[in-house]
Amino acid sequence: MTSMVKADEIDWPELVRRIHLDQDKKAFAKVFAHFAPRVKSFLMKGGSGETLAEECTQEVMATLWQKAHLFDPTRASVSTWIFTIARNKKIDALRKQRRPEPEDLTWGPEAEPDQADVIVLQQETERLAKAVAELPEKQRLLIKQAYFGDLSHNEIAEETGLPLGTIKSRIRLALERLRHTMK
Repeated sequence: MTSMVKADEIDWPELVRRIHLDQDKKAFAKVFAHFAPRVKSFLMKGGSGETLAEECTQEVMATLWQKAHLFDPTRASVSTWIFTIARNKKIDALRKQRRPEPEDLTWGPEAEPDQADVIVLQQETERLAKAVAELPEKQRLLIKQAYFGDLSHNEIAEETGLPLGTIKSRIRLALERLRHTMK
């Protein structure tokens, strides 16, 4: 007679710790077997098609394997962490689908820009660079990562270890300062 272990009796944080520290494939298999079908179902109930849900689920599980070191049991349960990753992967996938196609490139030489426009653009660029340089360091670094490094807020969070809400707040405050300065 085989005994079934209930999901609430499994020490999920310990399995994630083993994935992080030991690259424990058996621990990963347990987490995968339990959470992958639930993540796919969660995504499909949220309106994703089966293909998108499967792709996102695979990305979530790959992220779990690669980023297990980012899990903090004092901040969230394993399930909350995994479903947050799933939600973010879905949002990223939907954003990618909605990006417009690049415009057709024209062939041949382009008309020379008006010199007055060039000077105005250079002046605006210099003003913006100065305004960015005057931001508090924490805001300036996030602005550079988001706009000049072309990273998503989630990628910045993964890279810096800062909470997503903190990143969004700092960027919002920095943009408000820049708008005020550039008026």
